[in-house]
Amino acid sequence: MTKDKSIFIKNIYYMLSYAFQVLKQSTYDEIAAEDFDKAEDLFAAILAKGIARQLKQGLFRTYVTKNETLSVMRGKLNMPGTIRNQIQRKQKLDCEFDELSVNNRYNQILKTTIHYLLRADGVDSDRKFALKKLLVFFDEIDLLDPSLIQWGQLLYERNNKNYELLLNICYFILAGMLQTTEKGEYKMMSFSDDHMARLYEKFILEFYREHHTYLSEIKAAQIKWDIIGDESAPLIRFLPVMQTDIMLRLNKKILIIDAKYYGKTLQQQYDKYTLHSANVYQILSYVKNQDSQRTGDVGGLLLYAKTDEPITPDGFVNIGGNMIGAKTLDLNVNFKIIADQLNKIAYSFFQIEP
Repeated sequence: MTKDKSIFIKNIYYMLSYAFQVLKQSTYDEIAAEDFDKAEDLFAAILAKGIARQLKQGLFRTYVTKNETLSVMRGKLNMPGTIRNQIQRKQKLDCEFDELSVNNRYNQILKTTIHYLLRADGVDSDRKFALKKLLVFFDEIDLLDPSLIQWGQLLYERNNKNYELLLNICYFILAGMLQTTEKGEYKMMSFSDDHMARLYEKFILEFYREHHTYLSEIKAAQIKWDIIGDESAPLIRFLPVMQTDIMLRLNKKILIIDAKYYGKTLQQQYDKYTLHSANVYQILSYVKNQDSQRTGDVGGLLLYAKTDEPITPDGFVNIGGNMIGAKTLDLNVNFKIIADQLNKIAYSFFQIEP
């Protein structure tokens, strides 16, 4: 069950602004002051502003390989094609060459996303008008099949750094909201939990980085297995990687936060509600392996996005000398209250006066 109807859409914007700091630039000030009823309308507003800004700087160009029949040599000579031209008595050379072009996958993804937003019921008419005006600059750029986009192959460097936010918004839309209907057509659906979960994790990490600078370390860290004895044993290479979502450190004290965005916080068997056992085992494993000296300075917290369930976990328990907790973060409230919830977690664990 997705939560985009039980979470203030405005809060998605705030979460994005932490995950992608570029949203805090003056270009997006109007969006920060506006209210949205649908996630796709928010995304359309961000893209309309961001793409318009990018057009002023120029669309990103990459070298693409072209094959053309020319009167003069350019690039590499394609012998089979050239011989075929001679047989047909054409005094032309078949050439293969690289040329800088805006018709690359980065701009193709932007155009494809605009294409589907213009057909989405949840996008405001003024927003659609703004997007249509942008399409004029994408005439020589091809549309893509959203299901064939290789998102993992997109790379960002100095020349296309501005595209990172834009293409992540496209990813939320095309991979997270665009679904195939029974007729094989694409339709905008609810924002998927999988994609919201990734944003939820990144938002919490970046929130602490920005507002809790007194901490000595704030990162998404890997934890080494607390192996005793032969570290070259064959089985070790089969052990899974322990990758935390958020690790906060103040001197020797550490809090490991595992961000969870689920449709249901608790599992129910008969009349008993419990935390998901896999979640508990996971955070306990992180904490115990991190606290290899058994100091008790390492704690763990399962931080669930609050649902409409009547029962929600809220507290810590000492397990074998380490504090293990579970709390919920209510995203369906004013953002100041969300910030207060996150601040309280850090201040309380590290015993800091705000």
